[in-house]
This record gives sequence, structure tokens and C-alpha cells, in this order.
Amino acid sequence: MLKHSFRSILTTWLAGLIALLPLALTLTLIGWVISLLNQLIGPGSLIGKLFGLLGTPFASNPYLAYFFGTLLLIAAIYPLGLAVQSGLKRPLAALVDKTLRRIPLIGNLYNLADRFVGLLDQNQEADIGAMAPVWCFFGGDGVAVLALMPNPEPVELEGRPYQAILVPTAPVPIGGGLLYVPCEWIRPAQIGVDKLTSIYVSMGITPPPTLKTGKVPLAQGPAAILH
Repeated sequence: MLKHSFRSILTTWLAGLIALLPLALTLTLIGWVISLLNQLIGPGSLIGKLFGLLGTPFASNPYLAYFFGTLLLIAAIYPLGLAVQSGLKRPLAALVDKTLRRIPLIGNLYNLADRFVGLLDQNQEADIGAMAPVWCFFGGDGVAVLALMPNPEPVELEGRPYQAILVPTAPVPIGGGLLYVPCEWIRPAQIGVDKLTSIYVSMGITPPPTLKTGKVPLAQGPAAILH
């Protein structure tokens, strides 16, 4: 009798815990994102101190200075958007090509950032369109990994063609690993980058679509996905 009552109480408690977990995990993730943003652009960060310097002429309080500096920067972005829309995008890109892109390390970082920002700009005429989600079957028919192929052009290693793939991390797919795998291991995933991102953000709860049987040539993969 006592055991039955204890099990009933425990079962009820576990049911409540399971019901609460999604909300708790959501709040934890939101808190983590806010904490990360605070470290990157908060008042105590390097960028935050820059915002504070911009807002110092308008307020003596450091937090108010940070607030006004942020507003000033946000307002300054609008004229830049007007300049881009009025046809100054190409001259600005040419200026960046002659300055930032020619600096060895900074140029490489800028190129990488520009490629990923291109995912958010559907009208950008960048080579970001070459990036495509793919399945990578290790060993040819082994473990399947959903990855992003940044460039359809293979590289030759010891006389064998290899393909570069980016394997994101979950649940924040902004990092990961760069792998070079044999081209025959790769199949087009037949999904968009937004779907790939949602799969990793959900930590696999959102399932990928079923991959049809039969090997599709890699050269046709990105074209089939993008069109």
C-alpha cells in the first residue's frame, strides 16, 4: 500500500517535471543567448565600451551612455542602407576589395563572414549560392552526417578527388568542423540551408526529409537543390 502510494506520487511528480522541462529548457537557452550577447556587446565588452564612448556626450551615466551610443550607431546604419540602395553598393565593395580583403589574416576572416552573411541576403550576387546541404556517408554506406558543402569544386589529394564539407554544431550551428571527404561519399540532401539550420537548432527533434535511394552525381547535387 505504501509502495503503491509512493509510486503514484513519484509518477505524478515526474509527469509535472516532464511538462515543465520544455519551458525550463527554453528559458535556459534564452538566458544563455542573452548572457552570450552581454559578453560580446554588453556594456563591459570592447564593443560596449565603444558604444559608451559614442554616447558619453549625451549622458554621464555609463549605462545611459551605452544606451545612447547604441541608438546613435543604429541610426547611423540607416544612411548606409540608403547609400547601398541608391547604387553605391559596388563602389563600397570595390573599396573593401582594395583595403580589407588585401590584409592577409583580416581579409580571410572578412571573406568568411561575407559568405555567411550572404545567406541572409537573397539578392546578394555572391558565390554563397554555391553552398548546399549534403549528406555524407562515411565509408560510402556508413554513418550519415548532414553537412554543408561550401564549394562544389573538389580538391585532389594523392590522386583522389575530395570534397570540403562543414559539419555544424547543435544547437547553435555557427561553429563546427571542416572536413575533406571522398566525393563518392556525398549525396545532395535536397533541402535548403534554412531547413538544415532548423534541424541542428532543434538538436534532431525536427527530422530531415527521407533521402531517396539511388546515388545522385555530386556535380548535379547543388543545381538540383537550388533550382
